[in-house]
Amino acid sequence: YLDFVYAIKEDLSWSLNESGQVVVEMENKGFTNRIAQKFFKKPAVSHITLEGLGSFIFSSIDGKRSIYDIGLLVHNKFGDEAEPLYERLSTYMKRLDQLNFIHKVE
Repeated sequence: YLDFVYAIKEDLSWSLNESGQVVVEMENKGFTNRIAQKFFKKPAVSHITLEGLGSFIFSSIDGKRSIYDIGLLVHNKFGDEAEPLYERLSTYMKRLDQLNFIHKVE
């Protein structure tokens, strides 16, 4: 798994806020979301702010670096604060993939 390379989905809308954190815009689609938007005034687009470590990881995903390479960058920046590094990084990458924020590069 550490050899896998991921890229950010091209149609994903994201930006950096004034604090340098990644903010991902996620459109709330589907029947239940439409009902929630109409009756409960839920937003059509959610803005998801990634915390410091998550923002750093997300910003390091470039379609060329492997998970192992990203782990080295994380270790250099955060040191022991990121431990257990590769277990956390693997879980985080899998979650980003499940949310369709990233995709595996073949």
